[in-house]
Amino acid sequence: MIPGFVLLAAALTVAGVALIVVPLVRQTPAGPLPAPWTALAAAGVLVVGSAALYVTWSNWAWHAQPSASADSPQSMVARLARRLEREPGNLEDWLMLGRSYVVLQEYALAARAYERADKVSDGKSAEALTGEAEALAMGDQSELDGRAGQLIERALLLQPDSGKALFYGAVAAARRADLPVARQRFVKLLAMNPPDQVRTFLEQQITAIDQRLNGQAGPGAAAAGAAGASPAQAAASTPDAGAAASAGDAGGSVRVKITVSPGLTQPAGSFPLFVFVRDPAHPGPPLAARRLMSEFPQTIELTAKDSMIAGRTFRRGDNVAVVARIARSGTAVGASGDPYGEITYRVGKDGLASLVIDHLTP
Repeated sequence: MIPGFVLLAAALTVAGVALIVVPLVRQTPAGPLPAPWTALAAAGVLVVGSAALYVTWSNWAWHAQPSASADSPQSMVARLARRLEREPGNLEDWLMLGRSYVVLQEYALAARAYERADKVSDGKSAEALTGEAEALAMGDQSELDGRAGQLIERALLLQPDSGKALFYGAVAAARRADLPVARQRFVKLLAMNPPDQVRTFLEQQITAIDQRLNGQAGPGAAAAGAAGASPAQAAASTPDAGAAASAGDAGGSVRVKITVSPGLTQPAGSFPLFVFVRDPAHPGPPLAARRLMSEFPQTIELTAKDSMIAGRTFRRGDNVAVVARIARSGTAVGASGDPYGEITYRVGKDGLASLVIDHLTP
């Protein structure tokens, strides 16, 4: 789009050229002879010179890439949503739309996308059920006492080893005081070798439940602990047996341990952490993305399941860039002053890599 000041500048340039050129080409009885070549030279100097001065002295971002906004996560998700409005779409399309809306914190839209995925799968997709439940719980944690809790129970019937379903199912069981079921699910999660911060949380919940069962804690201790322990982040970091198998079939995963440099002052407040996997050879939409809470250190694994565009992901042997950014604005779009870190990663070769957030976005 042409900025308004450019149109105004062009109009003023035309007016200036007219003031100079018209007297040079006009023939009058008492005046000098017309000078068309002089008029043409003057017009050229004025037009070219004014354009060069505007480009040199103005602060407009003349060389900005016009496609940058089109490649933002919001734009990509909007295009996918519009396509699915026109076309029926398959299960993976709707699951991807739901995951993308969760990354963008559009939980109501994510729940609707996962609900549509559930219908497309005829109720046979554990990921659709768990995704809808998670989106509902992210919007209102009390949903775990109602529809979200019911969806989780259905998901566990389809996929008993789903880490995310087990986690939310354990939290829901603790909230309704079904402590033996909550304990069983927390113990099963603990056996999946979760990251350290999740392991600590699970051990705390198991201890609280044991104390409650032995009459050593108040009646709401386990439920309160589970409800107030940031279940969204713990579930995002919890291993999922089904997802791990799919990731292996797709050709690899990206695993990083994220820390913040001691020399970098972390912004005050609770800001989301966005982790992106990008193709350094082809700028544009990320190959995968995940939203977490800014708690460090933490370990995260991204797979093809975290892709935001169908058919655009990474595979074993690919060289990718992994970016972790603390979003002060709260959105997936980067802003000046956001702390970030970036590393290169060889999928299927590098294993668990260290990613240090040690820069600020210009």
